[in-house]
Amino acid sequence: MIVVNRDRERLAAFVTQLRSEPLVGPDLMKAVESVPRRNFVPMDVEDPYEDRTAPIDCGETMPGALTAVRLAALLEVEPEHRVLEIGTGSGYLTALFARLGSHVTTFDRYRRLVERASQRLKQLGISNVSTFFEDGREGYVAGSPFHRIIAHAAFPAQPRQFLEQLGPQAMMICAIGPGDGEQSLVRLRKVGSRFERDEIGKVRYQPLGFGKAEML
Repeated sequence: MIVVNRDRERLAAFVTQLRSEPLVGPDLMKAVESVPRRNFVPMDVEDPYEDRTAPIDCGETMPGALTAVRLAALLEVEPEHRVLEIGTGSGYLTALFARLGSHVTTFDRYRRLVERASQRLKQLGISNVSTFFEDGREGYVAGSPFHRIIAHAAFPAQPRQFLEQLGPQAMMICAIGPGDGEQSLVRLRKVGSRFERDEIGKVRYQPLGFGKAEML
């Protein structure tokens, strides 16, 4: 009970903090309030709403709370949108996208991550998500075109295989740059037959993994 009460207080403080974030609208605020982050972070994380990268299963990490919400805000998911996510991770961002959009298709190459994220989503009554135990490196042609795509991975150049799966006025967020150094996190918006590129900031993402992880 003490942990629950503390988490409620931390959520209230986090929501107050988000009110000063210009990109965070009322729908995203409601999504944050309806998705308890405690369900997604490791047990030893005292404050689930701190903005600090946390380790998760399979040697992967999840972004801090504010970073995750900012990513969700930048993707601008609307109620009618279909979202493709590459890298399910803990499933926290997946849950936010599901609260905001009509359907989320999410891929991860680690079985354990996919299974545990699926369990968490089910516990929250989130049913508009399709999870796949695959690397997702070719996207999901069968479900395209998508309104929004986000890849939690780095690409050496603009990932054409994903951009071709975007509908009109759709957008994608990913990191572009060398796999062993600093990259640019970018938002690519489809305008006619071209893409407008917005620089979001500098990051260090892992290159998109190849194949299913055999042991995990």
